[in-house]
Order: sequence, then C-alpha cells, then structure tokens
Amino acid sequence: MVGVSGRARTRRLLSAAALSLFAENGYDSTTVDQIAAAAGVARRTFFRYFPTKEDAVFPDHDSTLVKVSLVLEAEGDGEEPITVVCRAIREVLRMYAAEAEVSVARYRLLRQVPALREREIAVVSRYERLFTKYLLAHPSASASPDSPDAPLMAEVSAAAVVAAHNHVLRRWLRGGGTGDAMAQLDHALRAVRDGLVDPRRRMSDRRVVVTVTQAGSGVDEVLDAVRHALN
Repeated sequence: MVGVSGRARTRRLLSAAALSLFAENGYDSTTVDQIAAAAGVARRTFFRYFPTKEDAVFPDHDSTLVKVSLVLEAEGDGEEPITVVCRAIREVLRMYAAEAEVSVARYRLLRQVPALREREIAVVSRYERLFTKYLLAHPSASASPDSPDAPLMAEVSAAAVVAAHNHVLRRWLRGGGTGDAMAQLDHALRAVRDGLVDPRRRMSDRRVVVTVTQAGSGVDEVLDAVRHALN
C-alpha cells in the first residue's frame, strides 16, 4: 500500500507530467494515457488521484483549503478577524511558493487555456467563500453583528484579501517565481487591513502623552520631558 508521502509524490509526478505535456503538445491534444505513461504509472492509477486531466493542473488546493481552515480555527483571543484572515491567506501563497517552477508553468498554461482559467476562478472562489463565512461568524470589534451591512462588509473584506493575494501572486509568477513573494504579500495585506479596520478603532490604539513643564522652558527641555514620558 502506498503511504501518505508516496501518494503525495505520485500526485506531484502526475501533475508535473501533465504540465510538461500540455506545454509541449497542447492541452487539448494531450491524453490521460500519455500523462500516465510519462509519470510511469498505469492509466487507472491516474484516475485514483484525479477525476480528469484538468484536475491534474490543480493538485494541492484541497489540502491547502484544510490548512487555511485550521488557521482560522486557531484565532488568538482579541484578534481582529481581518487579521486572522490575512494570516490564513498566506497558506495559499506558501503552496505556490513551495514549487515555484511548477507554479510558473501552471500560470503560463492557464493563460493559454480558457477552460483552465475558468477552473482557477472556481477554485479561488472557495477561499473567498470560506473567508466570508468566517467574517460573518466573527464580526469586527468595532462593528455591530446586527448591522444590515454586516454581510456586505464580510463579503467585501474577504474579496479584498483574496484580491491582494492574487495581485501579488500574478506579479510574482510573471517574474518567473523569483523574489520574496511572502514579504510582498505581507505589504499588500497591511494596506488592505489598514483600509478595512474601522478608523475609530485605529485611533483608539494611539497613545496620548501629556507632559507639564515650567513656563519659559526651552524646546530642548520640552523634548526631554516628552521623551521621558514616552519611555
């Protein structure tokens, strides 16, 4: 019986063989038999892993969706829900970055085959739906869960996080999968998070420092008093 690591290895072999043949012969001209032969397995083995040759292009999203769900479930006490969602979407980029060469080949293929682009849209929508559901169940501390706009804001927030991820991912893939994609994603997510968190909540996180100095104090003395208060 093939172990878990063996199954994962076979999935990767089949996916890599499919992408290679699609690039060489074209998506429509490549058959399941050819993919199986290139991976060194029987035709029936292919169907143990993928229902169709189209599915071989997207081998890791099911397991990644589970990882994303686990991140959402492991939220910290008092964390802003959008922060948890931003942390969860990093698992998706981590999946692509783990095999940069394969991810780049997949991206180039998707640009050539409309049917595969449609499948990608459907896959991405699963993450968006998961985030929307989470945000509906975990409203922001600065928002009322009974607000009629709560469903709208949950959906908009989820879409914004996914859009930020996809923007960074496409740019990284167009660049050949080089560079620190995770750092770029973190930067994009900070911008999204800052735009979505209620401004009043952000203001409440700021400190107001009051110092008292004698009349006639010089600028240096005032600055020293402020520094002392801050420390």
